Amino acid sequence: MAEQKYYLPQPSHWPLVGSVGLFTTTFGFAMALPSKSGDPIGSLAMMYIGMAILAYMLFGWFSTVIRESESGKYNAQVDMSFRMGMMWFIFSEVMFFAAFFGALFYARQLSVPWLAGADPGTNELLWKGFEKSWPLLSTPEMAVKPEAELTFAKAKDVIGAWGVPFYNTLILLTSGVTVTFAHWALKKQNRSALIFWLLATVVLGFLFVTLQAGEYGEAYKHLNLKLSSGIYGTTFFMLTGFHGLHVTIGATMLLIMLFRAIKGHFTPEHHFAFEAAAWYWHFVDVVWLGLFIFVYWL
Repeated sequence: MAEQKYYLPQPSHWPLVGSVGLFTTTFGFAMALPSKSGDPIGSLAMMYIGMAILAYMLFGWFSTVIRESESGKYNAQVDMSFRMGMMWFIFSEVMFFAAFFGALFYARQLSVPWLAGADPGTNELLWKGFEKSWPLLSTPEMAVKPEAELTFAKAKDVIGAWGVPFYNTLILLTSGVTVTFAHWALKKQNRSALIFWLLATVVLGFLFVTLQAGEYGEAYKHLNLKLSSGIYGTTFFMLTGFHGLHVTIGATMLLIMLFRAIKGHFTPEHHFAFEAAAWYWHFVDVVWLGLFIFVYWL
């Protein structure tokens, strides 16, 4: 099998399981959204069931791939296919975040000046008397109605750059170094060092998520900063929230790599799964640097 140019996997039921999980998740979420009366049609129970099916699918499918890899079924052609697939996946993630960064740029560099009078028509029609400011935490409704009549309360302030965000920046940058040390240890066949540096990376990753969760609590409870807090609140939570999700996924991937390293998987010549997780981790590091600069700092 290893000598063949192309590897043809056996028929699998996992794509069907994944499709059922995706449909159940999205359908359950849609049913839980408020109707015209304001009450949801259903609950989030179906969405959680769908997510459990997806988790089951991921565990089963990746277990199958790992068994095939460790049994020596994969050759250089399969390895190249995996690498190309991971590169295109990361490219799609780059485009995903580029859309949100683009929305932030559009709102801050174009829309706010237009509302402030750079485009007189926009200023008069949409928000008369608006003065340019950033971060923009108010909406036209907040500008004309008393606070008691507002649908959403105005945010008091934003999260400063030099508190938790700065510490999280140090944490992610450090984790990028530790995962690189782990890769070097793997290439030198130093399994104890590989396990140590992988463990350090996983701990730093989940520490980042924990600190960000605390930051969200501070934003909601004390600063009243929410998705509804003007365009800044919307872009802040969309960018940082999706990044936090990606960090969680990346840390979970590295945790799986840690378990595999403990079991004796990977050799200097055969360890693309580790490389894929490391690529993904460096990607979330770079995205966070952009977030820290453009969302928190500037």
